[in-house]
Amino acid sequence: MVFRLENLLPKPFEEIDVSASHVWNKSIGLSSGRYICLQAASGKGKSTLLHILYGRRKDYSGSAMLDGADIRSFSEGKWAALRQKKLSIVFQELMLFSELTGLENILLKSRLTNYYNQDRIFEMAKRLNVQHLFRKKCGILSFGEKQRIAILRALVQPFEWLLLDEPFSHLDSENSQRAAELILEECKGRHAGILVTALEHDNLFPYHEIITV
Repeated sequence: MVFRLENLLPKPFEEIDVSASHVWNKSIGLSSGRYICLQAASGKGKSTLLHILYGRRKDYSGSAMLDGADIRSFSEGKWAALRQKKLSIVFQELMLFSELTGLENILLKSRLTNYYNQDRIFEMAKRLNVQHLFRKKCGILSFGEKQRIAILRALVQPFEWLLLDEPFSHLDSENSQRAAELILEECKGRHAGILVTALEHDNLFPYHEIITV
């Protein structure tokens, strides 16, 4: 899967100087199988870009293409299929259901495709040290605990692109490393790409590209 951006510019940035950006108002390609870091200070549109690629925002000029097709033309059914089989995401705001337990949040996603059975899910949970959170409602978890649940939820479905919006912002170095190692193993096994936003460069993934937003 290849995303191509041509003169893409979100509406909120139309009155802002974006000449330093390597994304906005530029022509770039993003190929699955590559590990790409989108780096910039807050407010430069890193989350906005992921939301555009995931089909959540359409308030932009220019075009975003997926395998040669303009994503603006995709029906809701097309987006649903892509989000089940091709695109997975960890939102910066996580989007977990507070009234559900950690396991229930994960199974809601898992049951759409049955990509992994529960034994594999529990094995991955141990890698992230979140198995003890499975019976707790997400509304009472810390943000860092929620991040690890959201990461696991993103990994239990098939995907060719994994979109990660500052996924380690509330994790200590040990838990960040644990999560990054599991993510990398999963992506290598699927030949999938990683598109991760960050405030500054990190060494958690062997990036092929670092792109300034």
